Amino acid sequence: MDFAFTNAVIHPIILSGGSGTRLWPLSRRLRPKQFLDVHGASSMFSQTLSRVKGDGFAAPMIICNDDHRFLVAEELRQLGTSAGEIILEPVARSTAPAIAAAAIRCLERDEDAIMLVLSSDHVIIDLQAFHACVESAVELATEGYLLTFGVTPDQPETSYGYIKQGEACGEAGWRVARFVEKPNRATAEAYLAEGGYHWNSGMFVFRARDYLDEIEKFHPEILTAARAAMEAGERDLDFFRLDKTAFAAAPAISVDYAVMEKTERAAMVPLASQWNDVGSWANLWNLGDANDDGNVIEGRAIVLDARGNYIRSEKPLVAALGVNDLVIVATDDTILVIPKDRAQEVKDLVSALDSAGYEETISHTRVYRPWGHYQNLEGGNGYLVKRIGVNPGAKLSLQYHHHRAEHWIVVAGTARVTNDGETFDLGPNQSTYIPKGASHRLENPGTEPLHLIEVQSGDHISEDDIVRLEDTYGRN
Repeated sequence: MDFAFTNAVIHPIILSGGSGTRLWPLSRRLRPKQFLDVHGASSMFSQTLSRVKGDGFAAPMIICNDDHRFLVAEELRQLGTSAGEIILEPVARSTAPAIAAAAIRCLERDEDAIMLVLSSDHVIIDLQAFHACVESAVELATEGYLLTFGVTPDQPETSYGYIKQGEACGEAGWRVARFVEKPNRATAEAYLAEGGYHWNSGMFVFRARDYLDEIEKFHPEILTAARAAMEAGERDLDFFRLDKTAFAAAPAISVDYAVMEKTERAAMVPLASQWNDVGSWANLWNLGDANDDGNVIEGRAIVLDARGNYIRSEKPLVAALGVNDLVIVATDDTILVIPKDRAQEVKDLVSALDSAGYEETISHTRVYRPWGHYQNLEGGNGYLVKRIGVNPGAKLSLQYHHHRAEHWIVVAGTARVTNDGETFDLGPNQSTYIPKGASHRLENPGTEPLHLIEVQSGDHISEDDIVRLEDTYGRN
C-alpha cells in the first residue's frame, strides 16, 4: 500500500543493530531476529521496509553492522527496492550516535530533511494507522518538536518504558510530561488505571537539524564523533563505512537518554495500532493464534493436556504432555525449554553459553553469504558435507584451498564451474572434483536458484582455509 504525504518528503532511517539474544535459539549473532520470519510471511526487516515504500518517502537509509551488511542487501533485493544509503557501524554505540550520523547525511541532501527513525524489528498490524501517526508527527516536526510514537497499553506490561502525556499540542499530539523507566507490575497496573500513559515505542520523527541542535546542546561529544566518522568514512561497494576510531569516541547512549528525556521540545503522537517490539518469546505468544487451550504452535508439534505454551519447531517433531506456560523452541541443532514468565532471561542464558564457548549462539547451521547460503549437514574427522544454494546471477569468489579437496554434485539448477582455468556447466545429477590447491569458482548463470551438495575432504576442514584470488563482494 502506498501512502502520500502532501507537505514533506520523509527520510526513513532504519536502525538494524543488536543481536536479538532474547529470541535465541532462532535469533543468533550472525542472523538476528529482524532478519527472521518470526511473525508473518516475511522478515520484520522486510516488513519495516514495506511500511516506508511509496510516494512521500525517500529511499530508506539503513544503519547496520559489518556482519549484517549482505543480509540487508539481500532483503532489499528480494523486496525489489534499493536503499538511499547503507551505513556500517564499526562499533556499537547505541542509537544516539547512529542517528546523528544519519542526520548529518540527511542534511547534506536536504536542508529541511525530516527523519522518520524506525527499529527494524517491530510488528505493526495496522499500516493505515501507522501512516496517519507519521503524518501527524511530521506536522509537529515542522514546528520544531521532536516526536516519539506512544502506544496505548492494553495490559500492564513491565518490559517497556512508558511516556506520560502532558498538555495537547497540534491536533493529534501531546507534550511529553515525563519518560518512565520499565515499571514493576503494580506500577504498570496503576498507570493503566490512571490513564494518560503510553508505551514508548522507540520510533521518532524530527527535523535533522533540530536533532543535531539538541545533540550539540546535551552531548556535543556525540556530534563531534559523528562528524569525524562521516568525514573520514569510506565507500565500500554499495556501503558507507564510518571511520572506526572517530565513531568509537562517541559514548554508547540511546536517543532517549541523550536527547528525548532532556529536551524541552519532546512531544508524542499516539499509534492506534497493535504494536510489539518482539522482545521475547512471550511477546510472540501474545501475537500468535492460540488454540482453545491457549497454546500457540508453530511447526511440527503434538500437544496433549497442556495449556498456555508457546511451541515452535523449525525441523524436529515436538511432543509435549502435561506441561503449562512453557516456551519450547526447537531448531535443527538446539532446543530451548523455559517458563514463559522468565522469557526475558534468555539473554542471560546466551551469555552463559558464550562464556562456555558454545558456537550455537553465533550462527545457525545455515550460514548466509552475499551469493546465497550454505548448510552443514554432516561432519567428522577429515570430512564435511554441505548443502549449498547460489542465488540467480550470483557467484562465489575465485579461490583455492591448502588443505582440502571438494566434490560438487548438482541437485537443481545450472552450475557454471571454473576449475584450474577450465570453465564448464553442470546440470542436475552431474558432478565434478576440485583437487586441493586448484583455483576454482562456482556461479549460477541461470534465473532459478542453484542447489548442490559439496563434500569436503582433507586434513584441515575449516572456513579459514580459503584463499580468495578474486571476489565480487570485496572480501579478503
